[in-house]
Amino acid sequence: MRGLAKTSRSQGAMELVERDRPEPAPDEALIEVDYAGLCGSDAGIYEFESAFERMELPTIIGHEYSGRVVEVGDAVTKFSVGDRVVERPIRGCGDCYQCEIGESNVCQNAVITGVDHNGAYEPYIAVPEDALHPVPDSVEQQHAAMVEPTSIGARAVIQNSRVRAGTRVLVEGPGPIGLLTAQVARAQGAEVVVSGVGQDAEYRLPLAEELGFETLNIADDDLDAVRDELTDGVGYDVVFDTTGHPSGLPSAVDEVRKGGQIVLVGQTGETTMPYSPLVRAEIDLQCSYASKYEDFENALRLIDTGDVDAETFIDDRFSLLEADEAFETFIEGGTCKPVFDVSVLRD
Repeated sequence: MRGLAKTSRSQGAMELVERDRPEPAPDEALIEVDYAGLCGSDAGIYEFESAFERMELPTIIGHEYSGRVVEVGDAVTKFSVGDRVVERPIRGCGDCYQCEIGESNVCQNAVITGVDHNGAYEPYIAVPEDALHPVPDSVEQQHAAMVEPTSIGARAVIQNSRVRAGTRVLVEGPGPIGLLTAQVARAQGAEVVVSGVGQDAEYRLPLAEELGFETLNIADDDLDAVRDELTDGVGYDVVFDTTGHPSGLPSAVDEVRKGGQIVLVGQTGETTMPYSPLVRAEIDLQCSYASKYEDFENALRLIDTGDVDAETFIDDRFSLLEADEAFETFIEGGTCKPVFDVSVLRD
């Protein structure tokens, strides 16, 4: 079989490689992958950002996927052949302090599918039983490939924010996590605005508008005037920074109201700013990372009800057989959530 692998420590360097079909261990199930998404971390691997120096190459990438069980190990009891599943791709060690107290998403020894071991851009993947999550019949298989990124937005909003009915929310960044976070916040009853930069004007901000959100282009719009109009001069109650850019947090400080909350979801690297204004305004700064079992459950329900509009959100124009086009378009902002049909690798 073929798989799409990162093959060298340089820009690009994604190649289709020949692979043997994996054999599941006693505690694993063999998953036939149907659909797999492309996310910001996959793009980071493509550009080979410093966070991925630990990777041993070549490695098959991809961690957002849906599939079905085709074989089970002797010790597997929760899943059977034919079951539809997604994977919770951050695998905790089960032994560290964080795992023991139920914080496996920040496990000290976590490994990540598609980074620390081979991922889902291949026809079959062997996965430990305790990393799999069942998919209900009512959720389409292509839409299920969105469960993992949706779970990140669900955790940010439902578990880690103050969002409730009537909350005025700004989501900075119309990338995949931003637009999913916006949809989850709206489902909780919030009034949501989405902001982006110049390169988002071609695809991502129009997609946000198609999803029903008011949008701001910080390159063109008067943010002070819009904020005053939308919030009666008070500022947004909650600002989600999903930009992954050093400007995101300083901008959020300008937009949030005194006594409000900023939720950091994107990983911005380093940024420089004065912090005294946060203290004097008693702004709550909350971080949100990855997701856990409950967040996957919430994500499935949100997709099932249509509160997260998977049909509009998914971009299926791209192929794993010509993956560079998808990665380059994603990096340039010309797409938001490519989802690949992995069956092409079985032909």
